Amino acid sequence: MSTRAIHFLKKTGISFEVIPYEHRVKGAEYAANRIGFPLEKTVKTLVADIGNNRYAIALMPGNKKLDFKKLAASLKTKRAAMVDHDTAERLTGYLVGGISPFGLKRRFDSIMHETIIRHQAVIINGGHRGTMLKMNPKDIAALLNCQVLDIAR
Repeated sequence: MSTRAIHFLKKTGISFEVIPYEHRVKGAEYAANRIGFPLEKTVKTLVADIGNNRYAIALMPGNKKLDFKKLAASLKTKRAAMVDHDTAERLTGYLVGGISPFGLKRRFDSIMHETIIRHQAVIINGGHRGTMLKMNPKDIAALLNCQVLDIAR
């Protein structure tokens, strides 16, 4: 399997491992269970509307919920809200359940929840339902120029 995300990462020279799994249900919990990886080390890629035709990517551990007030404050905007499925797919070029933060159609502000960076390795979507990437979270933060903050409820 090759995706825009995988092509993007190969060009950077960053180390990663492709982990395929049988996709039947969207969500980090299902992916973590299928792969046998801890939920807190399974990263969700969420797309948020931050107003004025601006959008952001929030990287969250599978066991936490995004706090939109904290996200908005971190981006110095008044509000933040999840985009709907159609908007997420149009903005990223990926299907919901397969959205990767790599190889996106356009550049977004990116925020990573602070607990993710503490792990030696995490899994994150590879740009296709049923394809996860095992990576060092410090590489993810560097590639995406992420702010690393507490953005959880």
